[in-house]
Amino acid sequence: MIVTTLLPHGPYGSVPLPARLADTGGGSQLITAVAPAPGSTTGRVTWWDRRAGHWFEAGSAEARFGANGLTEGATRTQGTSTTPTGLYELPYAFGIRRAPAGTEYRYRRVTDRSWWCQDNASTSYNRWVEPLSADCAPGEAEHLVTYQKQYAHALLIGFNYERPVRGRGAGIFLHVNGKGATAGCVSVPERAMRALLRWANPRRRPHIVIGTESGALAVTRY
Repeated sequence: MIVTTLLPHGPYGSVPLPARLADTGGGSQLITAVAPAPGSTTGRVTWWDRRAGHWFEAGSAEARFGANGLTEGATRTQGTSTTPTGLYELPYAFGIRRAPAGTEYRYRRVTDRSWWCQDNASTSYNRWVEPLSADCAPGEAEHLVTYQKQYAHALLIGFNYERPVRGRGAGIFLHVNGKGATAGCVSVPERAMRALLRWANPRRRPHIVIGTESGALAVTRY
């Protein structure tokens, strides 16, 4: 079943964004990554806690998106440098550096043997492999350790992850800022990424919703 909502716009006063969404993943923590418009490469990430039936902002930071803006996750094409909109789980965290003190999320350390396979012909498509799978071409995979700044700390965004569709896209993360716009991920300053990892509690089932202020893009949950 696919449930579709919109990131609404208009005069909502002080009503927090999660309270305006029909679906927030069912947990009591939520990250919203919102750009002004589909073509935007910057915006804002905010993380929220739900307590006593109400959503409260826990933190916020400037964010970067794909070099070609945002696009609907269900119809995204791999290699377009677009960030997929939608509502996604956050399966686990990882990083080249050690997890920040207080991190409760499952955290996987990157080594020089760690790769993310993006080869559509591979049985390991859109998966962490260690070492690189024999059927995954090196030119179609990210050697994670080479992204020293971006992957110092990261959260896997569950886009196209549970049942990967070939050609839809692979390796979409929430990670530390690089030099500019991303290849499709969402990025934030390192201080914010570390704060997010200390905040995220897997028992509270955090999700991330990615969309636009204009509401022009649908937010779809798979």
